[in-house]
Amino acid sequence: MITRFKSYYVRQQFHPTLAGIFLNPFWIARRGLRRSMGENAKALDGRLLDVGCGSKPYRKLFSVSEYVGLEIESPSSRRAGNADFYYDGKQFPFDDASFDSILCNQVLEHVFDPQNFLSEIGRVLRPGGRLLLTIPFVWDEHEQPFDFARYSSFGLKSLLERHGFEVERQEKIGTDFSVIVQLVNAYIFKVLPENARVRLFATLALMAPITALGTLLTKALPKNPDLYLDQLVLARKV
Repeated sequence: MITRFKSYYVRQQFHPTLAGIFLNPFWIARRGLRRSMGENAKALDGRLLDVGCGSKPYRKLFSVSEYVGLEIESPSSRRAGNADFYYDGKQFPFDDASFDSILCNQVLEHVFDPQNFLSEIGRVLRPGGRLLLTIPFVWDEHEQPFDFARYSSFGLKSLLERHGFEVERQEKIGTDFSVIVQLVNAYIFKVLPENARVRLFATLALMAPITALGTLLTKALPKNPDLYLDQLVLARKV
């Protein structure tokens, strides 16, 4: 029973259903990200490289011939054991044009040298191959001290174009009052003691009602395309 609950809990962190409101303090952000990822996943095919793969939480969204996970070399990533390959933070351990598709999910903000990072992505992606990239726009500092950047929609598009990509689709995720609601919950989460039971209780008793009420208010209030949680970009290597 406990094992099944843990599995359900983990699933709700990245693929939240309506019931996930009671388990996931970041329900609004993760639900929007999951929906946009699902809508664009079919654009990737062939041999796919997941750069900064973490636990590969979105792997099941992609119908590809091969799914390869890459992580930066570190004791924690080695202990996690989710990646198929590791790199030194500078050069990916692959030949030129050896992948048909690349996924880079919520990673670019943690890259100190985006010029080299995007050059490496472009190097291992075949001409005509596609990159699916997501990145937060309004979010707190996280995974400190490895949080280095936020990009506007214009800055991100320009950065990709300067590295040989044509942006085919660019979406802003959460362009409404839900941004405020999510940030309120993110604030509460951060100021809580780092205790799993306390955080779970606060999610159930405090943040879930905020999410539910905020979701209703979001439907009644106008959108604001200039304030949003995340960006998703689908780009093709020229």
